[in-house]
Amino acid sequence: MKKRKYWKGVVFTVGALLIFSAVSRIMRNQQQYESMQANTESEEQYIKWVEFGVPYEALDAAYQLDVKTEKEQVHLNWVELLAYLGAKYGGDFSGYKQAHMTELAEKLVSGETTMQDTVKDMKYYSYYREAYGAVLDGWVGEYQIEQEGENGEKEWAKVYGLKAFSPIARDFPYQDYDDFGASRSYGYRRNHLGHDLLGQVGTPVIAVESGYVEALGWNQYGGWRIGIRSFDGKRYYYYAHLRQNIPYAEDLEEGSVVQAGDVIGYLGRTGYSATENVNNIDSYHLHFGIQLIFDESQKEGNNEIWIDCYQLVRFLYKNRSAVQRNDETKMWTRIYQIKDPAVNDYLIAKEQK
Repeated sequence: MKKRKYWKGVVFTVGALLIFSAVSRIMRNQQQYESMQANTESEEQYIKWVEFGVPYEALDAAYQLDVKTEKEQVHLNWVELLAYLGAKYGGDFSGYKQAHMTELAEKLVSGETTMQDTVKDMKYYSYYREAYGAVLDGWVGEYQIEQEGENGEKEWAKVYGLKAFSPIARDFPYQDYDDFGASRSYGYRRNHLGHDLLGQVGTPVIAVESGYVEALGWNQYGGWRIGIRSFDGKRYYYYAHLRQNIPYAEDLEEGSVVQAGDVIGYLGRTGYSATENVNNIDSYHLHFGIQLIFDESQKEGNNEIWIDCYQLVRFLYKNRSAVQRNDETKMWTRIYQIKDPAVNDYLIAKEQK
C-alpha cells in the first residue's frame, strides 16, 4: 500500500511539473509579446526572446500545404499556418494535432475565411508570425536548379519549394540527438546553444541558406568556424569545429556570397584551444547553430537569441546537396548548381549602395 501511494505521488509530481513547465512557456511567450508592445521612449520595440518548439511533423505538414497550393487561388503560407498554431498553443506544441492545421487549411482554401479574419482576435499571433518568420522566411520560394535531363545532360528547371539544405552533404552518414541546452564546462559553465551532428572527418559541410560570410577563422571555443548571415539579416548560421589544416571550401573568405547547397567546409574536431589549428574536441562533429537577430545589439553579448534547431535539421534532411570530389584537389563541390533570386537581389542592392 505504501509503494502504491509513493508511486501515485511520483506520478502526480511529474505531471504537475510538466503542466508547470508548459504554463511557464506560454507565460514567457505572452510576456515577451507584451513587453515588445509596451510603448516606452527609452526602449526600442523588437523581439528579445524566442523559443522555437515547432516539431518536424508540423513543419512538414505546413510545408506540404504551401507547395500544394502554390498555383491555387488561395496560396497557403507555411509560416502563417505555423504562427497560427503557435498562437493557438501558446508556443507549446506538445499538444499538436494534424487536425488543427488541416481544419484551418480547409477553411482557407474553401474561402470560408481568410487568414486575416482568422487571426484578428488572436492577441499573440503577430509575435509568432514575426518570430517564426525570422526562422523560416527565407527557406521556401521560387528558384532554378540543375537537374538530369532525358539525355543525361544537366538542364535548368524552375521550381517552387524548399530552397534550404541540410548542413550535411547527401550520402554522408551522421548521428545526432537533441542536445540543445546541455551543459558545457570548457572555459566557463554554459549551455550548449547549438546542435551537434557526429560524422566522419572531412564530411562536406553545406550552406543551409544563401547568404554572405560574416565570420571566418579561428575561435577558441568553436575552432575553425564559419558564420553566414541571411540576406534579410535575421538569421546567423554558425558552423564550428571544422577540419584541421583544410577547414574551408576553396576561395571562401569574409564577405563571400554563398548559395544554399554550396560546400563551405569540412567536418572535424578543432577547438577548445587558444592556439590555432588544434584538435581538442573528443569526437568528430559539426556544431551547427542558428541565431536570430531582430536588432544588431543582439548579435553579441548577453542578449543573443539561439534556438533549438534539432527539429529543423530533421526537416532539412529531405533536401541534401549532392556533391562530387575533385581527385586532384581532394575538395568537394556541389553537383547541381542553383540560381537563388535572393542572391541576385542582394548583389543588386549592394551595388546600388
